[in-house]
Amino acid sequence: MIDNHHKNLATFIHLSTFSRFLIPFGNFIGPIVLWSVNKDKSEFVDQHGKQAINFQISVLLYAIIIGTLSVPFFIFKLFKGLDVIDFNGFHNFHINIGEPSPLLYIGGGLGVLAVLAFIIELALIIKASLSARDGKMFNYPLTIKFLK
Repeated sequence: MIDNHHKNLATFIHLSTFSRFLIPFGNFIGPIVLWSVNKDKSEFVDQHGKQAINFQISVLLYAIIIGTLSVPFFIFKLFKGLDVIDFNGFHNFHINIGEPSPLLYIGGGLGVLAVLAFIIELALIIKASLSARDGKMFNYPLTIKFLK
């Protein structure tokens, strides 16, 4: 039987990833600090800590991959020439919409994918913290196991 203290610790390990909205790299610092201080107290806390840290490292890796793929598409579009807005003073303002590049569509699609992944990440963190609160194990999908 897992006591409430260990359930609360595991829950806070998952929820501490939201500290990234206040502290740079808080999504790593919070779980690592909580896990390293409490990992010897319970196998339950140890497993949840490893899951949270592995998930955050995996998300960072996936974000780097998506960013690396999407940034060149926008850069190529910028160097091709920007004739989207043609501003000739306040008396002669008109918008010239040119034909968008397929590269812009690909880069935009990857940007939409990144936003969807962020929303899914938030939902999974909440689901993991609720599972920890209930005393259940939770395995994040598509997580690379850096800590075993």
